[in-house]
Amino acid sequence: MGVRVEMPSNQPIVLLREVGGDRYLPIWIGPGEATAIAFAQQGMAPARPLTHDLFKDVLEAVGQELTEVRITDLREGVFYAELVFASGVEVSARPSDAIALALRTGTPIYGSDGVLDDAGIAIPDEQEDEVEKFREFLDQISPEDFGSSSQ
Repeated sequence: MGVRVEMPSNQPIVLLREVGGDRYLPIWIGPGEATAIAFAQQGMAPARPLTHDLFKDVLEAVGQELTEVRITDLREGVFYAELVFASGVEVSARPSDAIALALRTGTPIYGSDGVLDDAGIAIPDEQEDEVEKFREFLDQISPEDFGSSSQ
């Protein structure tokens, strides 16, 4: 769905939406990661590549394909993710980094049933207008709203 800033804490979150369902998964992230995700969503290229852009370029240079990102676990309020490559290799990653990379590579993002059961928020159809308001908010926000990145 996108990135937003939760008020009053000013803490950025990324919001993932369940395909074919009514659950949303909010994951709290840092401002740098929020900027990286927002840049990718908006198709913006910074003057100098961010770490996720560099990683994408390295993957292409070595001929390695990222086939999926998995949000695998939630322990003590901390989310965990894995990068899954075509070679079968799986690498542990922070969800925010995995999502930023997935957006740059067009890779699907999957949340485990356990994570969705534990942290997913159901938004029934009658609340769809609230979701539409959030989408409008996402259309208006820019990466600069999350502060500067010194990378």
